Amino acid sequence: MQQINLAEASQNLPDLIEAALSGEEIIIIKDNQPLVKLTPVPQFKRRRQSGSAKGLITISDDFDEPLEDFKEYME
Repeated sequence: MQQINLAEASQNLPDLIEAALSGEEIIIIKDNQPLVKLTPVPQFKRRRQSGSAKGLITISDDFDEPLEDFKEYME
């Protein structure tokens, strides 16, 4: 973990970003108090595509009919 004060961080931001992308934890401090932690944004392998599961799920015609086990409670 690397701690760096705000003034130094503003001068070395590109280097700090590279270090964070490499897996290093970077904490920016001001007046010896931690302010910000630099972490990379996770990359997603692929974007979701709407309709990609179309046809994979079927619902029976009697889906919303009362169940036999609950008939006595429905009366």
